[in-house]
Amino acid sequence: MDIVRFANSAAQAEQYMPPPEKCRAGNPVQQICNHYTDPTGLFFSGVWQGEVCTLNVQYAQHEEEFCVLLEGEVVITASDGIAHHLRAGDAFVVPGGFVGTWQNLTPVKKYYAIMHITDPEKMGLA
Repeated sequence: MDIVRFANSAAQAEQYMPPPEKCRAGNPVQQICNHYTDPTGLFFSGVWQGEVCTLNVQYAQHEEEFCVLLEGEVVITASDGIAHHLRAGDAFVVPGGFVGTWQNLTPVKKYYAIMHITDPEKMGLA
């Protein structure tokens, strides 16, 4: 197995729209370029881009996302009203079970790394 360098990856970007029920405002067109998925399919990483919009987000209980904003500004607001204003250069984690909104104040580009445990009982986490 070898190091996966995003710049050398043959991964293809895919454009998509989130489901209408997730869209609160703006132009929710997004693009994802997944550069790596581990053999179990539980961990994946790449580059995500999105236009100015506000989305409802709900992470699964065991879905953790590490992000590094490369471009743009976002406000991520939890369901309890606590808001986090993040800019290019910021690195952060959205923990499993997070519910709230993700607002792109500008076009946004980020690195992402997601661990999504789909069978917590099997992993001894339930």
